[in-house]
Amino acid sequence: MISDLKPYLEYKDSGLPWLGRVPGHWDVLPHRALFEEVKEREQPNEQMLSVTITRGIIKQRDLLAGSSKKDSSKLDKSAYKLVCPGDIAYNKMRAWQGAIGVSALRGIISPAYVVQRLRDAHNPRYFHHLFRTPGFAKEAESWSYGITSDMWSLRPEHFKAIYSPLPPDEEQAVIVRFLDHATHRLDKAIWAKRKTIALLNEQKQAIIHRAATRGLDSDVPLKDSGIPWLGQIPAHWKVMPLKRTCSLVRDGTHLPPARTMTGYPLLSVRNMMGGRLVRRADDSFISKADFEQLNSSFVVRPNDVLMAIVGATLGKVAVVDDIGPFQIQRSVSILRPRSELMSHAFLVTFLRSPRLQQHLWQSVAFSAQPGIYLGFVANIPVPVPPTIAEQVSICDSLQRELSPIDTAISRIEREIELLREYRTRLIADVVTGKLDVRKAAARLPELECAPADEPVLAEMEEAGDELAEDNA
Repeated sequence: MISDLKPYLEYKDSGLPWLGRVPGHWDVLPHRALFEEVKEREQPNEQMLSVTITRGIIKQRDLLAGSSKKDSSKLDKSAYKLVCPGDIAYNKMRAWQGAIGVSALRGIISPAYVVQRLRDAHNPRYFHHLFRTPGFAKEAESWSYGITSDMWSLRPEHFKAIYSPLPPDEEQAVIVRFLDHATHRLDKAIWAKRKTIALLNEQKQAIIHRAATRGLDSDVPLKDSGIPWLGQIPAHWKVMPLKRTCSLVRDGTHLPPARTMTGYPLLSVRNMMGGRLVRRADDSFISKADFEQLNSSFVVRPNDVLMAIVGATLGKVAVVDDIGPFQIQRSVSILRPRSELMSHAFLVTFLRSPRLQQHLWQSVAFSAQPGIYLGFVANIPVPVPPTIAEQVSICDSLQRELSPIDTAISRIEREIELLREYRTRLIADVVTGKLDVRKAAARLPELECAPADEPVLAEMEEAGDELAEDNA
């Protein structure tokens, strides 16, 4: 189906750098000719909607479900804007990042958002696909204004000045039908691969739990740890509060980052990647004076163990490598194992174990976001094999056992990334007329509905979904 696609026979120059050539029978029109802004309000009892980068327009309760995000909308919703099915809505501050789409729902959105409605009976799903392409996002960025990138805003008058391609109405319907079918197939393939990764991660968690609570010998005599959530451990192991196994248990600095790109790095949970602490191009910094003041009290050292204690990544663990001088933000706890009692590798293994992670989340305190107190961390009961040699042997064996699983996960993740890239490119090429799908669409069977328990691709990728400006 997809491999047979070819370009149109005749093209013309659109006059737009982001669009290039378009089929000769397509129009290219300014949005002022295609859309009208609507500002219908006084519908406070309608359901709240959210405009997201990855999922388009969804119910706010679906965004909040299973998330640490909170409803930040105002109690009085009389000023919120009504969105009807077929309307295009976008987040002014994030349209250039892809926070735009057509709504299949009736509801209300933040007054800071913009609602546009097609003037004629064009297919809104065509524009949904078009407006979420990288090319259009770049064009929206060029029309957005603000002092800094995090304040750029695509105002309605500038949205109206943007030009977009307009295929004939019947061809819009054909394009939408083809893309619905093609993306459904690609999403199913990606969903299947994500299920495989989930199963591999479950296998990993079982292996980690066994290593952290049983060691290497499956026939070792066991005893009750005295900790309900920990269960039994080898009879020759001890259980100690974490503070006894570490010479340092503290959080990072409370100082805010400086408004500068120079000084010393102030790292955070964002730098904890793949179990290691790594530098990033967008790191925050603190001044030389603040760094020297902090360094007079403590320095984060190689082989210190870090654990996130605030936010959606609570429980995330990493080991510090020798990456040069830096300080760490307060949302991360810093644990320094006593070399005579605890291997940093074994401590990391235990902190990553599923029962400990479950215990952390069952113990959280909520304010603006979930968190645990440093005193709680210090008193976490830790199973301790009696010798460092046994701890190191356990971790070495664990690494050998996990290595092929990690390799398989990395390979599947790369396959998913390639499918996502192909999906994005296919949509962009079709909606901008680089590929002609009319014959292919005519051969398509009726699109089968996705199973009720099968999430589409976008539902699996929530990193960019936020309630930005919903409290405006």
